[in-house]
Amino acid sequence: METVLLAGGLGSRLAEETATVPKPMVEVGGRPIIARVMDIYSHFGHRDFVVAAGYKGLQLKQFFANYHLIANNISVNADTGKLRLVPSAPGNWNVSVVDTGAHTMTSGRIRRLKDWLRPETFMVTYSDGVGNVDIDALLDFHRSHGKLATVTAVQPPARFGNLELKGDRVDAFTEKVRRQDTWINGGFFVFEPGVMDYMVDDTEPLEQAPLSQMARDGELMAYRHDGFWHPMDTIRDRNALNELSEQAPPPWLRFGQNIAAEMPALAI
Repeated sequence: METVLLAGGLGSRLAEETATVPKPMVEVGGRPIIARVMDIYSHFGHRDFVVAAGYKGLQLKQFFANYHLIANNISVNADTGKLRLVPSAPGNWNVSVVDTGAHTMTSGRIRRLKDWLRPETFMVTYSDGVGNVDIDALLDFHRSHGKLATVTAVQPPARFGNLELKGDRVDAFTEKVRRQDTWINGGFFVFEPGVMDYMVDDTEPLEQAPLSQMARDGELMAYRHDGFWHPMDTIRDRNALNELSEQAPPPWLRFGQNIAAEMPALAI
């Protein structure tokens, strides 16, 4: 199963970093956050990735083109230049990096990947947020309801928009928080190929018309994740994630543990 990584935005709220690198390449604990996201999927055996690149996408291509050197040790003959890789922690990743346009919105990026994806269930997430989401349980939930789409619902700080839920069905996808018990879009989507019918405009964010229409059509379900989840939107977020990355393992790789209590202090 393929996993799409949305990696083309400008990251304007993190301009201190994104003036020189694309947001997915901002480092958390010495590694780009996109690699941290990929670690989550890789833990569950999902290692086929399609990166929807845009802003400064060449840097993403260069990173993955040279990942075999970055992620492994090397032995080199100084006279001949003959290089031998000495595996350290291989990820066994297969990665396609596709230029989906510098100004394309998220639904357009997915639409532009149609010819890169097999005609089967696929996953999508953002390249700037991590969580200890149980991908196996997420897929089991998606297969159980028979709808076109599943979004992972999380409970973060109130600065985010709101998912209105009726049972496990998404009843509305709104921008304003209306009550204390708030569930918002945490990414970690599972989609059937039929969602492409909702991706009709390159200028439309996935989070607006496409998801809203799926909700109205009864085709969008929510997988509730009450464990750790945290985005990287600001320098404060990056610093908090850097600090958490020093733990072994970091909280986004501690599966089966409810450690959401760590979040409020991080997301002020």
